[in-house]
Amino acid sequence: MKPVLLVTGGARGIGRAIVAEFLKDHAVAATYHTTEPDDAQDATADLLMIQADLSFPEAARTVIDRTIARFGRLDVIINNAGAIKTDAQDQGENHSINLLAPMALLDAALPHLASGASIINISSVNAVFPAMGALSYSASKAALNTWTSGIAKTLGPRGIRVNGIAPGAIETIDSPRPASQVKAFVEMTALGRIGVPQDIAKVARFLASEAAGFITGETLTVSGGYRL
Repeated sequence: MKPVLLVTGGARGIGRAIVAEFLKDHAVAATYHTTEPDDAQDATADLLMIQADLSFPEAARTVIDRTIARFGRLDVIINNAGAIKTDAQDQGENHSINLLAPMALLDAALPHLASGASIINISSVNAVFPAMGALSYSASKAALNTWTSGIAKTLGPRGIRVNGIAPGAIETIDSPRPASQVKAFVEMTALGRIGVPQDIAKVARFLASEAAGFITGETLTVSGGYRL
């Protein structure tokens, strides 16, 4: 039986790349909120797309229940869905999606997670380099990093690993940046290029694999050397 991944925010950007990467050898349940999955995703037997508004805590149990009902097990959770509200917008959504939703999903999933399971939280370099005008977002990601290390210590005796990935600037076809902004990010990045979603998906695969079996409580920066 294939191992099973649940990834939130799986219909676009980094989440979509994670879905594609893990479908090579996993069954995948992926949530989406407003972005409808495309026909290719709908046609894949090993993929379950679940519409969910994770800002509501009760949505977590529904997502877990549907995943278990379809696949019968759960091995990896990747908390990728995120809110990026500016300081002039509803900042509470940053915390409800970026921090409280991963907590609620883990609470609902714990009865189904066995030794060897892996939780991966998608954070941001802004947890360390706060984004002016989006300080609530940056703070929510810093809190996610703290929770990642704390819950890793809690779940370690059960053989469940918890890690994070902090992407730098990642360019997606869904929400392209202005060319001037891309140029500015590239100039601040040691490798001289902007990231793509597949850069994050490949690191997620590593952290979920046995090759990372002695890694827990870490948030790995994947930024191409942003602001070194």
